[in-house]
Amino acid sequence: MIRRTLILLIMLLPAMPLQAQERSITIASTTSTEQSGLFGHILPEFTRATGIAVRVVALGTGQALDVGRRGDADVVFVHDRAAELRFLADGFATRRDHVMFNDFVLVGPAADPAGINGLRDTVEALRRIAAAGAPFVSRGDRSGTHAAELRLWQQAGVDPAAGRGAWYREIGQGMGPALNTSAAQGAYVLTDRGTWLSFRNRQELRILVEGDARLFNQYGVMLVNPQRHPHVKAADGQRFIDWILSEAGQRSIAGYGINGEQLFFPNATQPEPVS
Repeated sequence: MIRRTLILLIMLLPAMPLQAQERSITIASTTSTEQSGLFGHILPEFTRATGIAVRVVALGTGQALDVGRRGDADVVFVHDRAAELRFLADGFATRRDHVMFNDFVLVGPAADPAGINGLRDTVEALRRIAAAGAPFVSRGDRSGTHAAELRLWQQAGVDPAAGRGAWYREIGQGMGPALNTSAAQGAYVLTDRGTWLSFRNRQELRILVEGDARLFNQYGVMLVNPQRHPHVKAADGQRFIDWILSEAGQRSIAGYGINGEQLFFPNATQPEPVS
């Protein structure tokens, strides 16, 4: 009897680790969702509701989409609509949904050598920064924020590359390091408001330009196409997307704030915004 029981246990051993494995997905997302603390707030709620753990790969949007293209993530959650639509058109996803928005702000030193404080025209502010040769820190990392910054320079009719190495300083890093560099150098920088509100090392940095419609910042979510990458955890990835777009997920986003200020505004139930 004992021998038969031992044989049965040995036969079951290979299956036991599989049963004990944790259900999980990987989300490639932006540094702003991570560094703002949003994921730390909403992902435990998702896991409690579904039993699905989430691993986050936080990169600039361009790099996060590259992770999705390689099939190294199940879901991408990013904020560069033009790049997202290219990802979709190239067949790396079959659907894109908008999730939430906030805005970008232009911050800089309180001394404000370019004289932009109080402007609501970001394009004019950038023209003044370039004309003054005032230091400006760019993420330079193909992130959604970097893409937005480059669009604004183009609208301003300024080629910032002409100032590279002098007043225009690319660091090739995320939003936190860009803000730290700006604080240390007394430089201007474009940042998403969520990361700014959670940033503590502000020193002399202040919000100088805000409220321009050009600074609207929309986030979208996509399941990586399992037809391109069959190992993608499509069912559990879609479970996350369904949750983040649901009333519960949208309520969780709206409930996150710092010092009483809401950082992100859910809009999954609204018509597709033009951004």
